Amino acid sequence: MSFLKEIQRRRTFGIISHPDAGKTTLTEKLLLFGGAIQEAGAVKNNKIKKGATSDFMEIERQRGISVSTSVLAFNYKEKKINILDTPGHKDFAEDTFRTLTAVDSVIVVIDVAKGVEEQTEKLVAVCRLRKIPIIVFINKMDREGKDAFDLMDEVEQKLGLTVTPLSFPIGMGYDFQGIYNLWEQNINLFSGDNRKNIEETIAFSDVQNPELEKIIGQKPADTLREELELIDEVYPKFDRQDYLDGKLQPVFFGSALNNFGVRELLDCFVEIAPSPRPKESETRLVDPKEEKMTGFVFKIHANMDPKHRDRLAFIKIVSGTFERNKPYYHVRQKKNLKFSSPNAFFAEKKEIVDISYPGDIVGLHDTGNFKIGDTLTEGEIMSFKGIPSFSPEHFRYINNADPMKAKQLDKGIDQLMDEGVAQLFTLEMNNRKIIGTVGALQYEVIQYRLEHEYGAKCTYENFPVHKACWVKPDDAKNDEFKEFKRIKQKFLAKDKYGQLVFLADSDFTIKMTQNKYPSVKLFFTSEFE
Repeated sequence: MSFLKEIQRRRTFGIISHPDAGKTTLTEKLLLFGGAIQEAGAVKNNKIKKGATSDFMEIERQRGISVSTSVLAFNYKEKKINILDTPGHKDFAEDTFRTLTAVDSVIVVIDVAKGVEEQTEKLVAVCRLRKIPIIVFINKMDREGKDAFDLMDEVEQKLGLTVTPLSFPIGMGYDFQGIYNLWEQNINLFSGDNRKNIEETIAFSDVQNPELEKIIGQKPADTLREELELIDEVYPKFDRQDYLDGKLQPVFFGSALNNFGVRELLDCFVEIAPSPRPKESETRLVDPKEEKMTGFVFKIHANMDPKHRDRLAFIKIVSGTFERNKPYYHVRQKKNLKFSSPNAFFAEKKEIVDISYPGDIVGLHDTGNFKIGDTLTEGEIMSFKGIPSFSPEHFRYINNADPMKAKQLDKGIDQLMDEGVAQLFTLEMNNRKIIGTVGALQYEVIQYRLEHEYGAKCTYENFPVHKACWVKPDDAKNDEFKEFKRIKQKFLAKDKYGQLVFLADSDFTIKMTQNKYPSVKLFFTSEFE
């Protein structure tokens, strides 16, 4: 296969939503169609021993939520599909925002009963900012929920999208009979008993056909015909270019848990979704068809396999081909690196790949060379834009609960911070360690992983801080900066890379400090120029 064909058959996308709308379940079902797993384990049910394939960290299985983004790949209809399943929980949103830099399109999952929720709004706003094409999947149709038209209105108003349905439900909840597929013009009947198998469809090119009443009954048939007429009048016709430009968003209905309406989604997705797209770097626009390899790290994950202490850096390939054992240039460290075992993913199953193409996600074993946002090239000096680092909103002292294990604790904290789970600050005056996170749930995750992956126990103590500000003086030698350091010494810390950080206890303090020491500049992210 030629290089261009390989690019054209790639589809890399993320699945986003509010917690519990059914992202991970949908991911599982997509894999089922791709023949990648034989039996899908829904996240909720404890009776099935098999947990969800994409929630592979212990803690995810216990809580029934996804904590970190996982990468899965499969082939379907001659296309190579890469899915990034993201956590919906807002405490881990930052992982999700970073993942959005690595996808070419997005599927948004919405719960039919709850409609559009706050986390969905935030994530979709990011997608619209970057003009990422979006498909909407309205999930849990086998439960009672909002009316289909009301839901589409809500999606348009709250998310600012322009939608057009490509499949439409026949009834809902208790009366849910199936889906009329507008994209292929057929009816998919819902049996609701056999959960795991793939449903049968009946082709219906003409809805006026009297056979319809025999299948779904007189009243539902009339309703369906009216609704389809209404759709025809109210919603725009689907246009692929508008979808690719982010101006139009197709909507699908279904129930991921019952594996219903998922095939329609997948078949349409494979046809319309974009292959890898060009990406902005700080110097120029990089086109996937270029011969030279470029790629960037959007996630680092320690200990994917508890048996080995390993760290994987996840790299999205933007252009060219990534080959095993070929040296690539690490732009930030200004040195060449070679990789003898680049991994392709299938949740926790990894296999070594000799060659990867644009759109693919590759896992590289990392001994501490990578930071999130690093760029690899064949020698060109460039870096990709838009991988956010943030100012934490929760702060706690971290204490060692087991003096015998001090070394393990240090190592564990160090590696988890590299993953970008949280940020570590060391106070200047007494060297106590403070962990800053976006959400409170992360403390539990850190504590749990330190204990189970590094054998170290820790305790936390509250530290009353409102925000971390990175400090950059106009002139490090002048008296004003010295005065600032003397007055604020209790609140000064260093981050992991030795940059000076001021831990302010309120917005008021930040304003006062800026007025009093105008030459000392404060920033809310660590990536200031």
